[in-house]
Amino acid sequence: MSGTPTTGPFEKTKGWLDWHCGPSKPRFQVPPGAVDAHCHVFGPGAQFPYAPERKYTPCDASKDQLFALRDHLGFARNVIVQATCHGADNSALVDACLASNGKARGVATVRRSVSDEELQRLHAAGVRGVRFNFVKRLVDFTPKDELMEIASRIAKLGWHVVIYFEAVDLPELWDFFTALPTTVVVDHMGRPDVSKPVDGPEFALFLKFMREHKNVWSKVSCPERLSVTGPRALQGEQGLESGAYKDVVPFARRIVEEFPDRVLWGTDWPHPNLKDHMPDDGLLVDFIPQIARTAELQRKLLVDNPMRLYWAD
Repeated sequence: MSGTPTTGPFEKTKGWLDWHCGPSKPRFQVPPGAVDAHCHVFGPGAQFPYAPERKYTPCDASKDQLFALRDHLGFARNVIVQATCHGADNSALVDACLASNGKARGVATVRRSVSDEELQRLHAAGVRGVRFNFVKRLVDFTPKDELMEIASRIAKLGWHVVIYFEAVDLPELWDFFTALPTTVVVDHMGRPDVSKPVDGPEFALFLKFMREHKNVWSKVSCPERLSVTGPRALQGEQGLESGAYKDVVPFARRIVEEFPDRVLWGTDWPHPNLKDHMPDDGLLVDFIPQIARTAELQRKLLVDNPMRLYWAD
């Protein structure tokens, strides 16, 4: 562990796993202009306090540390997603985007009460989407009518909606998701249960969701969250040959090959709320050629798609 501190008047959640501070250099070289399309900044708490309503208190993970990781892994840009520990205070996210010299875009969390002026300020800073979280252990439930109102307002700015949910909840959320008036980006493939068959009914429903709704995209990220049998990507131990997170590969590969123009990938650094291990980010990059097996698929996943969605202007 890196023993990364939490600054300010905060105490890390008991048992918190800190991000791995010595990632290996990936063997897989990402294409020029590649985008890490899902990552976060936490605090630092002394500068950007954590939200009173948060469900966890992380170690700090600053913009400078994120940008250093970006350069180390060979990426050109980041998409920074608002972390639930900051609630709807997007200050740390905005600060990171403004400091990036145009190399970062953001996905914010907003409430119904957000003013048009604030939305314009977020847009000017680089925000291009909002995130709706339906993972009950991470957030308190926001009424769907409030979320739909927010979606209608941000649609006018050309933003999209990022949705985070678990596979078992897709049937009950289907009608709401399919009514959203924007591009919809699903975090981490809708968290499939990879111990079930890739051809089974649960994952088939997710593929149907994408097939029938051309505005739905998916991030094929976070194998370290989804894997049941591994092997894990730990501190240089697992490389391309040994096939880290093999059990996740068939699911991600299926999405990349069927929907090559609607997929994104990200590290998920600094990996909030992991319970059993902290992955080596360099080895996570080596997961990419297992799921996107040609140079064309890799370019779409890492360059063309995120650029189209986040840097269209």
